[in-house]
Amino acid sequence: MSDLKITVKPNGPLRLEGDLSKISIADADGHAWDLTGKPGVSLCRCGQSTRRPFCDGSHNRVAFQCTACPNTPVT
Repeated sequence: MSDLKITVKPNGPLRLEGDLSKISIADADGHAWDLTGKPGVSLCRCGQSTRRPFCDGSHNRVAFQCTACPNTPVT
């Protein structure tokens, strides 16, 4: 089993769960967020979060829709 799981939430964020010490989330200048002790984080996909790159639930307010699924061809 993998140490890190990424779940694409329907019409919502990307949920990262597991051993977050295996990854680093950094801004364009290389400044990393401290994920120590967090069991998981949700990353914004709608672009409306005030806490980007993290989700704040704004996808519900803006009615974000995404039909991506494992059976959708990547183009």
